[in-house]
Amino acid sequence: MYGASDPAAAERTAFRRAEKQYKLYKPPNLKGRSRSRSKSAGVEVGGGDLSAVVDFHALLVADGELPAGIGRRDRAGFDRPVFCFLDRPGFYFIPGALSTEEQCYWIRESLKTFPQPPNRTNLTAIYGSISDLFVAAKKQKILVEVENSDVQEKEHNSGDGKMESKNFKFVEYSEIQKGEECRSTRATTLMRKLRWSTLGLQFDWSKRNYDVSLPHKKIPDALASLAKNMAIPAMPFGEEFKPEAAIVNYYGPSDMLGGHVDDMEADWTKPIVSISLGCKCIFLLGGKTRDEVPTAMFLRSGDIVLMAGEARERFHGVPRIFTESDQQEISALVSQLSGEDDCFILDYIKNSRININIRQVY
Repeated sequence: MYGASDPAAAERTAFRRAEKQYKLYKPPNLKGRSRSRSKSAGVEVGGGDLSAVVDFHALLVADGELPAGIGRRDRAGFDRPVFCFLDRPGFYFIPGALSTEEQCYWIRESLKTFPQPPNRTNLTAIYGSISDLFVAAKKQKILVEVENSDVQEKEHNSGDGKMESKNFKFVEYSEIQKGEECRSTRATTLMRKLRWSTLGLQFDWSKRNYDVSLPHKKIPDALASLAKNMAIPAMPFGEEFKPEAAIVNYYGPSDMLGGHVDDMEADWTKPIVSISLGCKCIFLLGGKTRDEVPTAMFLRSGDIVLMAGEARERFHGVPRIFTESDQQEISALVSQLSGEDDCFILDYIKNSRININIRQVY
């Protein structure tokens, strides 16, 4: 699914060259400094030439014919514009699918609700099940390892089949005894270390499959309903998408997602419904091998991508997100999240991207 059997060979592929072309690099003289804004004499640091990146939002307002190789997907019962690549069947792009209000709702859910147990995150293997991470981060709390018997011991599967116990709890900074040595981490730091959470059927990253034995809740009804409606352009006629699992990815300023294929589900005729939230990014859609030159396109907050059928066999990835204030393109989110209750969320999303991808497993 992820990675290559020969890393050295992967470095020489067309897909890897495209990743390097668009990736934003930090020059040596900026080492250790913030790279959220790095400009010198008006020249952006790294990132390559963006003139070849497909901009579907521009096509919404463009007059005349579509560029060569790009078409529209018309489907009865679906009233939003849908674009596709004529030579890459099964891939559909729905620009601006979500309103600003809907985007803010799913950003809040992604930070507040989706990391909650029994959903697993990348932090679970280290700290066990962590409840109320968002609330703790907002209140500037500290996660500490404790040995006290009054703290409920949390068991979890470490991924290799072994059951481990983790005793952690959130405390106020003032509760930590002066001179006391204990393993501790700021909740705000953990929020920034959050990379993924899994909803519905839980995905086991160590085994690259779905583990039905792990505790889980069904996909939230509102998210399932959204996915069913948005999946219509990619679904076979007469069939309805059945959301059974979702993976939520959290991207920080320097994060990227390397080229991979999503092939763990049983029926590839059913789409992956991928929702973009937060900062704009570049998405690469390649071929069935890394040797095929990928097509680059912009993904903005509120865009939805569908990948079904043959598109499920294509390598894809995210080499860059745009956190520079003049390129984020999240002004509508900033305005909507300007209230006091949302200040922590606003601070997070100003240099982050969230991706929710919903799947039918069986």
